[in-house]
Amino acid sequence: MAALDPAQLSSSDADPVAFVRPDKDGQTLDLMVSGAHCAGCIAKIESGLTAMDGVSGARLNLSTGRLALHWQGAPGRARDFVARLRELGYPAVPYAPEDNAKLHSEEETRLVRAMAVAGFAMANVMLLSIAVWSGVAEMDETTRDFMHWISAIIVLPSAAYAGRPFFTSAWSALRHRQVNMDVPISLAVILACGLSVYEMVRGTGDTYFDAAAMLLFFLLIGRFLDSRLRAKAGAAARGLAAMQAATANRIDVKGHVRAIPARDVRPGDRLVIAAGEKVPVDARIESGDSELDAALVTGETLPSPAGPGALIHSGMINLAAPLTVIAEARREDSLLAEIARLVEAGEQGRSRYVKLADRAARLYVPLVHGLAALTLVGWLIAGGDVRTAVVNAIAVLIITCPCALGLAVPAVQVVASGRLFRSGILVKSGDALERLAEADLAVFDKTGTLTVGRPRLLNADTLPEGALEAAARLARASRHPLSRAIADAAGMGETASDIREHAGGGLEGTVDGVTVRLGSARWLGVETDGAANAEVWLEAGDNAPIRFSFADEARGDARAALDVLKARGLVPYLISGDRREPVDLMADRLGIDTRESGLSPQDKIAWLNALKAEGHHPLMVGDGINDAPALAAAHVSISPASAADISQATADLVLQRDQLMSILEAVDVARAARRRVLENFGLAAVYNAIAVPLAVAGFVTPLIAAIAMSASSLLVTLNALRLARR
Repeated sequence: MAALDPAQLSSSDADPVAFVRPDKDGQTLDLMVSGAHCAGCIAKIESGLTAMDGVSGARLNLSTGRLALHWQGAPGRARDFVARLRELGYPAVPYAPEDNAKLHSEEETRLVRAMAVAGFAMANVMLLSIAVWSGVAEMDETTRDFMHWISAIIVLPSAAYAGRPFFTSAWSALRHRQVNMDVPISLAVILACGLSVYEMVRGTGDTYFDAAAMLLFFLLIGRFLDSRLRAKAGAAARGLAAMQAATANRIDVKGHVRAIPARDVRPGDRLVIAAGEKVPVDARIESGDSELDAALVTGETLPSPAGPGALIHSGMINLAAPLTVIAEARREDSLLAEIARLVEAGEQGRSRYVKLADRAARLYVPLVHGLAALTLVGWLIAGGDVRTAVVNAIAVLIITCPCALGLAVPAVQVVASGRLFRSGILVKSGDALERLAEADLAVFDKTGTLTVGRPRLLNADTLPEGALEAAARLARASRHPLSRAIADAAGMGETASDIREHAGGGLEGTVDGVTVRLGSARWLGVETDGAANAEVWLEAGDNAPIRFSFADEARGDARAALDVLKARGLVPYLISGDRREPVDLMADRLGIDTRESGLSPQDKIAWLNALKAEGHHPLMVGDGINDAPALAAAHVSISPASAADISQATADLVLQRDQLMSILEAVDVARAARRRVLENFGLAAVYNAIAVPLAVAGFVTPLIAAIAMSASSLLVTLNALRLARR
């Protein structure tokens, strides 16, 4: 019987053993975990698995939900790990990016439905409550009781449905003898509804159905925003996976070329890469000369010549001529796969960032439970009846309900993100503004970030007469970036005849009966001095070669933006995969003192990690595919609108207007947002300092507590709206 191909299974119903991969240290498995929402969830999951025998590693990426497991032992233990995760309250299935996106979509749909139900209940019950509050003197008892019964019919099923995200999370925490923010929320909703039903049946008191519906509606807004922002984080990994070639052309022992899945390529296989194809795996050229789009490795837009013996990497594009190569690694061990792993590792590091609301929640949950319990016990000791003690304890729970705390951050994020969106800045990560407000260094890539990413001819005015037009007549037939720069400088005109392109060398043709060649110094046999700028040479007949010099222009607002960043306390750094000479030239031109050149994606990550080890919070600004791991590893990251899709997917913020001065507005708004969040926490603290003692002392009924809780939420929202003013 043929072995089951895991790719043919849906991860939701597949046996995890089929997805186990052997490695040099044992077994490895990637699982997609549901239900993890914070850094505490990460610690709970990882510690719960690493405590099991033989498990050598368990790392969860909160953004993508991907859990990487490593263990020594039989592959069949994969079922035990899935079962353990289910015991911890986090269902898991074999990881599949497409299923991950589907699960996020399903979660958002559930939250939207719950939010709609809670909003419907809140709007209708508030109308009934206003009628009861305003008509106390005129409304008879029968009418009031009727209003309460209608409120119960609306809210009880609505709360049961809309509160499921909180009830499920709270129950999971309590089953494992832990607490989280959803525990007091669930308690407040359940007790408010329960007390309301009790008072309604007795017909002697007030009801608090409106408080339960309002609490659920506001908190579901925050939960939905968090889910939406986390879902976007997985786009980078899915995009990198899409960049890998799906097939490869392998030469068999008989010399026949056969198309095979790229995942089946093994080291030592001989492959043919046609012009225009992606390189499927890391390989070394056996024969052929061509030019490659190497932006993946260096970030540079200029093609790189490559010949026999050269090492090429997966994801590069063969531009000019067919190549025969020898595979050096499998697809999953190639450079592009490594970049995808680096991106996920960087995102995982960010997911461990403890948000301001999480820090406040660590103190809030035990404090609220303790106050409510003390209120209950205190009133019983003081001689109060059970009903009075319970009512006062519920009043404490309601009046301290984390609605204001839950809104303190989301309300500010929504207002700040809306303001930045109107200014052409897209905020993609839920805690990006918090991290941006903490940044103290601004680390820039060069090509396409500080520069426009297009070469420009520098010495057009000093060229001999007729040289520019002769070169242009060849250049107009090519799409090479330097050829396009020559053609742009010369304008419209004729092309040469008999044009031939030499892979890795240049162009050759006939201009007015003279053989003219335009290409690299190596191809034309010219000795060069390693100039900082890119160059090509023109050779017409027996005349001496003429040098054409090019440079990538700095963005028009680059110098001004860097100067203002310095004034804001953000020291600019420049790191690039380009050569030292052009990097130094650009850094000197823009006034950047610290610069590094020739860096690979791994080098950039190491450089950023060294800054973080020194206690810095680096902001990374980059645009290339090779910048994606650094963007994920930085404390916070920004990508311009002209950036590669992968970089935009990885970055926390995207500048839609492609102006570096937009970074300054993002920094200013982020710092203002942080102040508003702290102010909201302060308002919530002052409110609790005043309201809680009154509730403990029995001066606040649950009805007044519900009104006060709603007022505190409104106050927090109004304070957040101040950020919308420019």
